[in-house]
Amino acid sequence: MTTRTGRHFLHIPGPSPVPERVLRAMDMPVIDHRGPDFAGLGKAVLEGAQAIFQTRSPVIIYPGSGTGAWESAIVNTLSAGDRVLMFETGHFATLWRQMAARWGIEVEFVPGDWRRGVDPAQVEAILAEDRAKSIKAVMVVHNETSTGATSRIAEIRKAIDRANHTALFLVDTISGLGSAEYAHDEWGVDVAVSCSQKGLMLPPGLGLVALSDKALAAAKTATLPRSYWDWEDMLKPNTGGYFPYTPATNLLYGLREAIAMLREEGLAEVFARHQRLAAATRAAVEGWGLEVLCREPSEYSPVLTAVVMPEGHDADALRTLILEKYDLSLGTGLAKMAGKIFRIGHLGECNDLMLMAALSGVEMGLKAGGVPHARGGVLAAMDALRSGIDD
Repeated sequence: MTTRTGRHFLHIPGPSPVPERVLRAMDMPVIDHRGPDFAGLGKAVLEGAQAIFQTRSPVIIYPGSGTGAWESAIVNTLSAGDRVLMFETGHFATLWRQMAARWGIEVEFVPGDWRRGVDPAQVEAILAEDRAKSIKAVMVVHNETSTGATSRIAEIRKAIDRANHTALFLVDTISGLGSAEYAHDEWGVDVAVSCSQKGLMLPPGLGLVALSDKALAAAKTATLPRSYWDWEDMLKPNTGGYFPYTPATNLLYGLREAIAMLREEGLAEVFARHQRLAAATRAAVEGWGLEVLCREPSEYSPVLTAVVMPEGHDADALRTLILEKYDLSLGTGLAKMAGKIFRIGHLGECNDLMLMAALSGVEMGLKAGGVPHARGGVLAAMDALRSGIDD
């Protein structure tokens, strides 16, 4: 067994490191989730989640995962046989498509190369052709964790409006919320799904769903079966700070603290910090002479950077070497990107020195693994961070 000293560096695109403040906040006795003391906690996290989504509409918090939040979005707004528009931006968009198909939804899945987000012009063109308004929903992944490409949600909303279409707008911001700019009400999103272990800096275990009036109206006529995921069952007790079944109480303590941390820093500052760390990471990749997977600069993710391996070199072998030698975890390539890329997470509680440590580990790993690269990526990142501070 290898004896390791110091701390482990977790730089996958989620789960992200849990801050000490959040860990301490969760270190509480379990309380009666039907008692009077719980109501204050429940109201605090439900109202705080609205602030993070930037919405005045209800936010529902499930004991569950982002996948569960996806399912709640489908079963509360759609009916079997409904037609929806989705885009192949990566692995998670593909999984969402598979889930919709299992529920009997007819999915028009626009193929993609996994190197960019959704093209708003393409959304507009497809919806403009749908004169019968048979498309019931447009379903988009905000930050595609498997590729490091974001979709321009505000521009897609404008595209839907230009097409004068009535489709619901459903967004997966599972890895975006709390790290990448997201404005639920301003951007006209009807349902947004997220989870606890990404930008919210918690362990896995909570699924979050932000709604709109249009989504709530759709839920009254949708006919897919639902029980655990039923919005109405959640919203009734939520008004008093309670839940219809046992919530993940100690995760809610942590969520209250994480929301406080995000609001103390300020959402605009949180988003700017992530953009700055992402730019420094891309500077390192360029300095190494390697390639960022995302090809569209306006869609570079502030959450993670996916790095393409040189031909003939295996990304997973490099990741294994870096973990064993330097105790640094990097994200693997998923599905069709397996072995071809590695992913550097720079989300949640991440600062300049944490990022520099991770990039140093990558550069040392490239050298130790015999991967062709230029020296100086870490210095390029350092210069980018220094420039960001000076600016």
